[in-house]
Amino acid sequence: MSLSQPNSNEATRTFNRSKSVAPMSGICSRCIDGCRGNCEVFKATFRGRELLYPGPFGSITAGGDKNYPLDYSHLNIQGYALGAKGLPAGVVGDPDTARFPSVNTETEYGWDLKVKMSNPVFTGALGSTEIARKNWEHFAVGAAITGVTIVCGENVCGIDPGLELDKNNKVTKSPDMDRRIETYRRYYRGLGEILIQMNVEDTRLGVAEYVINKHGIETIELKWGQGAKCIGGEIKVDSLDRALELQRRGYIVTPDPSSPINQAAFKDGAIKEFERHSRLGFIDEAGFYAECDRLRKLGFKRITLKTGAYGLRELAMALKWSSKAKIDLLTIDGAPGGTGMSPWRMMEEWGMPSLYLHSAAYEFAEILHKRGERVPDLAFAGGFSSEDGIFKALALGAPYVKAVCMGRALMIPGMVGKNIEKWMAENDLPKTVSEFGTTVEEIFVNYEDVANLVGREEIKKIPLGAVGIYSYANKLQVGLQQLMAGARCFNRAAITRDELMSLTEECAAVTGIPYLMDCYRDEAIAVLLK
Repeated sequence: MSLSQPNSNEATRTFNRSKSVAPMSGICSRCIDGCRGNCEVFKATFRGRELLYPGPFGSITAGGDKNYPLDYSHLNIQGYALGAKGLPAGVVGDPDTARFPSVNTETEYGWDLKVKMSNPVFTGALGSTEIARKNWEHFAVGAAITGVTIVCGENVCGIDPGLELDKNNKVTKSPDMDRRIETYRRYYRGLGEILIQMNVEDTRLGVAEYVINKHGIETIELKWGQGAKCIGGEIKVDSLDRALELQRRGYIVTPDPSSPINQAAFKDGAIKEFERHSRLGFIDEAGFYAECDRLRKLGFKRITLKTGAYGLRELAMALKWSSKAKIDLLTIDGAPGGTGMSPWRMMEEWGMPSLYLHSAAYEFAEILHKRGERVPDLAFAGGFSSEDGIFKALALGAPYVKAVCMGRALMIPGMVGKNIEKWMAENDLPKTVSEFGTTVEEIFVNYEDVANLVGREEIKKIPLGAVGIYSYANKLQVGLQQLMAGARCFNRAAITRDELMSLTEECAAVTGIPYLMDCYRDEAIAVLLK
């Protein structure tokens, strides 16, 4: 079975000439002297390091497409013909009360001061990538009107063109951060929250102090990593002056923009972009607790942690230290991940895939629980895009998992809605859209719902990408209600691991979810022998 295709991928805009390809190297089995391209080796011959990244930067998001031996598709959801769990107190389950629209999809997270959300989903960290910046209004307003949390990711202040720093190199003004917070809050309706993520660079710049002093942000997120890469956050810039500015702010910028050789290459047009990198984070237990104490003294009500597809040791550290530090939400992001800027082969070949990582997270959480230690609320991330994936994640990690973090799946509706708005203005709707109508009221099935939420005048100010996210979230919610009703679980807390079955014995061995021919076998035999 081929797990990935090295040396050619649509993400890097490369392909093999030959139909026969060596599986490990991805090189054509017959490589001809005189071939006109366009595999990665061919293209890297003259574009070099550019081939590390999907492109074009700022116009795409990319996600790894490696076909792992096991993933969430190797789990199926149980359905039952009797029973009803999670109905309101005093309500007896029957065909009139246990209806799927009655399923409550709300969830909450937090150690003591809880945050409630309308759905058990929230956005991945939308930070300094160009995709996040230019689409922020759509993403933020969409999350706010949907009633879910949005994570404002790392390095937003650090790359802000309007950033002002004091003599100690601490943030005193960040117009882009201000814009991001204010946009979400303008349509906030009491469900979810905006939380700000911090990496090494953000900590050095005093981002936590800035967002709490100016905006009263209640939740800050520490970041250890993500499922797409094991190095710090990255972006590209196409201006030499901008590259030098970011270098002066302390970022790692490659190729070195201060080098006369690289400046000449940029002037010649050979170097077209510079990469801005964050430093690698280094964790230690005492330092983690000290940072949590510092942030609480600043006034933050909640502290969350995002960790990536590291191995079992770092996973255990994240769970144990989060328990001891009373972390309010621990998000565990598995490989391969999707992102606006990560090295392509790293996305393909680095880290523990989601199903393996999440299965270990449940195992480790159970160890802590049996020792009498409180397990922090968990969220799983890493490749989810539909209601069945949400259900499976909640069930696999039950009762500890409270929500699923989605990256690209919650970004795409924002971009689609934005483009529909553009196409309508240009009288250029594609047939895929125009078959439903030519006005926003006809095209967006949830337009009237949003208008009812925000008011008839305010709906005119709502970007259509936000309406798109609301519509997509509505699809997730209704689909989740259907799956939950079929499993006779009428609220999120009613979902257990018993609602899953493994389709292979290998999946059962990894997840601890029984093989489907073993699920409920004892109960079945008891019925037959009665």
